[in-house]
Amino acid sequence: MRAETRHQLKQDAFSRVTIGAAEKTAHWSVEHRNTLVAAVVAVVVIAGAVAGGWYYLSAQDEKASFDLAQAVRSLDTPLRPAGAPEQPDFPSFTSAKERSDTARKHFQTIIDKYPHTRTADMARYLLGVTAASAGDNAVADSNLKAVISSGSKELASVAKLALAGLYGNTNRTKDAVALYQELISQPTISVSKVTAQLQLAELYQVSNQPLDAKRLFEQIKKDNPSPEAVEIATQKLTELK
Repeated sequence: MRAETRHQLKQDAFSRVTIGAAEKTAHWSVEHRNTLVAAVVAVVVIAGAVAGGWYYLSAQDEKASFDLAQAVRSLDTPLRPAGAPEQPDFPSFTSAKERSDTARKHFQTIIDKYPHTRTADMARYLLGVTAASAGDNAVADSNLKAVISSGSKELASVAKLALAGLYGNTNRTKDAVALYQELISQPTISVSKVTAQLQLAELYQVSNQPLDAKRLFEQIKKDNPSPEAVEIATQKLTELK
């Protein structure tokens, strides 16, 4: 993932910065499981976009990508102990909330400053995800919906997956199921059919719908050649017994 592409120089610079930002987002997501998305998703979206020439690499978008890298990097900034003085040469935050709020402000600035770029779409997606993690459901809902309607198929599908997770976590099971079913019927490179199936089956499991969960996990085992998916489905079926 860190290897430079062999496209023109501007695309190389954009790729390094944007993929690096996505990797840091992924790392942060692993440590914060309630961010609603799998860690690998952001990396897949950006990699697919670069490989397919998804971005028109204008000067504005290139600048926006560097700003996005800084915004995502702030999510990895360490927290300092209570009462400890701030060190000018070593950025830190007093709390996870302060860190999250700072990142969200950066994402919003990118959206406002570069409104017509693909990077702004990515910033809006990340704003929605971090807002959901912070419990700011209204902001998460509006931003993820905006990404879904932005016209970018791959990023929209990831936003739809995150929004389904948000609905599942806020007792909007019917809405979540509808989104997962859309993803199952219209899979993309960034959100495969089996990914949506697994998420929907787990939603059924935690929503006290064991028969629906069992049916879907069995279907995954039957139809999917991926050993990872089969292993997950098998484990989940054991839990349902």
